[in-house]
Amino acid sequence: MKVADGVRARVAVVGAGAWGTVFAQICADAGTPVRLLTRDAALAEAITANHVNDRNYPGVRLPDAVTAGTDPAWAFEGADVIAVAVGAQTLGDTVRGLAGDIGPEAVVASLVKGIERGSGRRMSQVIADAAGLPPGRVAAVSGPNLAGELVQRQPGATVVACPDEAVARRVGQVFATEYMRPYSNPDVTGVEVCGAVKNIIALAIGAACGMGLGLNTQATMLTRGLAEMTRLGLALGAELETFQGMAGVGDLAATCLSPLSRNHQVGVHLGQGRTVAEAVAATKGTAEAVETAPAVRDLARGLGVEMPITEGVVAVIHEGMDAARMGHLLLTRPYRSEGSRYEAWQ
Repeated sequence: MKVADGVRARVAVVGAGAWGTVFAQICADAGTPVRLLTRDAALAEAITANHVNDRNYPGVRLPDAVTAGTDPAWAFEGADVIAVAVGAQTLGDTVRGLAGDIGPEAVVASLVKGIERGSGRRMSQVIADAAGLPPGRVAAVSGPNLAGELVQRQPGATVVACPDEAVARRVGQVFATEYMRPYSNPDVTGVEVCGAVKNIIALAIGAACGMGLGLNTQATMLTRGLAEMTRLGLALGAELETFQGMAGVGDLAATCLSPLSRNHQVGVHLGQGRTVAEAVAATKGTAEAVETAPAVRDLARGLGVEMPITEGVVAVIHEGMDAARMGHLLLTRPYRSEGSRYEAWQ
């Protein structure tokens, strides 16, 4: 990506869901023209003509610099950054279908938080493979990005990860505003592990909330969830510092404790006794933990990494275990030392 000083970049956003729409708003507020790509022609027309996405944010007016369409060639024309905000399990097919329209110098930024089932690949790896791009042209954006707050322009921050940190900084510049502060980080593995695992922990904490459990329980699960996340990341070669930062503990806290988090909401419904199908339907949005949890569990097992909360979430969602039973099993596990030793008591 080569954008000369003083020349405005141009951004394309793939996916007009909640997060894709808000990211488009943030970029436009930063002075970056945005073309939003959606498969829904009626929605594209409404966004371009009225600057409103009634499906996700009725009554919220998007900036004039946001336009929308259904043609990838139109959306990607002249784009310096192509941000992708689609479901984790459909990401590969989506990018493969768009690869021919990606410009020779464009950077693709993943707004997706998950692990691909079957392959165990992180989202930047899925994009690089599907589009035939080197790692230095793929970035990951992750952090405490609750769309429901950012659409109101409440202050927040996020991390842009790329092995080429100059590219990460360029991507951050296209959406840096008074209410959204970007940080760069070359540890793509760590940032993406944080983004995937925090959703699983948020679902577990949501289940605890749904059962009426309080802050002691929630803080315990958040802390032990951070330990799980860190163990997996370090086994994959990530940097410890990443898990202590914005993409790690920052995003974990926001996602686990906010009712705006879809993963948290699904957990609440499960804790209240709803089935998985009922919980997902009641949430009215994509909760990535539902499909990512088995992928993370399988990845951890292959590496010999113990992730009991993740195992419990998979048991509840995919194996029919009651949420209260999951909590009991977590509390009655063998006692261990805290920290990096993680030794079983004798």
